Amino acid sequence: MASSEHSTETIEASREACSDYVAHLQLHMTLQARNLVPSLSQNSDRRENLLHQTQADLEKMASRQGF
Repeated sequence: MASSEHSTETIEASREACSDYVAHLQLHMTLQARNLVPSLSQNSDRRENLLHQTQADLEKMASRQGF
């Protein structure tokens, strides 16, 4: 019986880890897709451009780190 409980816990832990991975991957894909779609208006605001570039750089760093 103890082996069955251990097996169930292992399966649940694997499912949770997989679920976390999928959620992280979906977030990453959404952020990347947003970077691929060009803006409909030309942004001449330097602060907004800096913000977008900083966000893209942070997303790149986050995507290269293991979790």
